[in-house]
Amino acid sequence: MSVDTVLIVIDVQVGMFAETDPVYAGDRLLEQTHNLISRARSTKIPVIYVQHNEGTGEPLETGTSGWHIHPSISPLKEDLIIQKFTPDAFHETALHDELTKRRIRTIVVAGMQTDVCVDATSRRAHELGYDVIIAGDTHSTWNQGDLSAQEIIDQYNASFRSFATVKVARDVEF
Repeated sequence: MSVDTVLIVIDVQVGMFAETDPVYAGDRLLEQTHNLISRARSTKIPVIYVQHNEGTGEPLETGTSGWHIHPSISPLKEDLIIQKFTPDAFHETALHDELTKRRIRTIVVAGMQTDVCVDATSRRAHELGYDVIIAGDTHSTWNQGDLSAQEIIDQYNASFRSFATVKVARDVEF
């Protein structure tokens, strides 16, 4: 990759790993996200964290312990943190302006939730003209209805291929 690339880590926040209802394969997600961040930093690729804000009583209630970015992938002071209030990290945030300012053309996406924020943000990035690479084994969700979280992840990875490149994390090159 080159200097026009960035890693975007979406909503990997403490509240997503609650013991009562943890995200599917959370430990693996944290390990692989940590590895992606380390590899990006080692090649001077910027890391942008996206942090979701929810209202009172919600798992990601702004300012609560659940709202914080998970400590195993803590941002550094030079990392950008984008605050969002909707699934789309571009909607009413400074993300597009920040990427434009940095002359970013390619974004690598990891994080949560596969079928909500990862989907919405990746599709919007594509619509805005970015080349999108999704770390296909480095995003997660929860079981829903008759579908397991893994089935949802697999379905979305197949869908993502219509507008993005999907790679396993170890094959993402920075």
